[in-house]
Amino acid sequence: MGTMIDFAAAGQEFQAYRSEPSGPAQGAVLVIHEIWGLTAHIKDVADRFAAEGYLAVAPDLMGLAGLDAVLLAELGERRADPAAQAEAQPKLRAATAPLNSPESAAQIKAGVAAVFNYLEATPEGAGRTAAVGFCFGGTYAFALAVEEPRLKAAVPFYGHAGYATAELSAIACPILAFYGADDAGLMASLSDLAHRMQEAEVDFRPTVFPGAGHAFFNDANPSMYRQEAAATAWGQTLAFLESQLSRD
Repeated sequence: MGTMIDFAAAGQEFQAYRSEPSGPAQGAVLVIHEIWGLTAHIKDVADRFAAEGYLAVAPDLMGLAGLDAVLLAELGERRADPAAQAEAQPKLRAATAPLNSPESAAQIKAGVAAVFNYLEATPEGAGRTAAVGFCFGGTYAFALAVEEPRLKAAVPFYGHAGYATAELSAIACPILAFYGADDAGLMASLSDLAHRMQEAEVDFRPTVFPGAGHAFFNDANPSMYRQEAAATAWGQTLAFLESQLSRD
């Protein structure tokens, strides 16, 4: 079990969940949550990284964008129930409307940057900090890779990366990205993204899982979770982080 710690960014305060390894750390991981906020599932993911030897910190970013984290968590739980999806979807669109503003994106990026700087300043994360994000968090893992040259690795799960080739050329770390073949929106743009990554000379390693859709890693969402794909992605993530964060 981890602990909550306090942060401040762009004049706003927020919290993050910090989970520590029991032995010597292999590096640090910034865990960026889904649109539902810092849920029990995301805290569990941070604990999983800690169990594998990484200092893991998962920030609660929703308040920075002016969103109601409690409401989002409730909608997330209801949306996981197929019978309640039709009712929850319009409420979700209304609750997340503030994310459409550039100001909100800037606030969230400032929060992510604050946590990255915190990890870089620790003995565990100095020179070997990675970012792993899911959906909303995957999008901001891409954003951090574009804006932070010290980032050693990024692992976006079903994140969006709508950057031009010139912007992608700023990425200095390898990116291991995961997608579900049934995630129509992201699959429609993946080929073009891979082309732009190649043009930008980024080490981009996309993996697509057949029979899986969006949020396939979230075992708190039974309608979307795909155990085999999630287990494979987890194993590949750990191998990738070991290769990129090792001091050897």
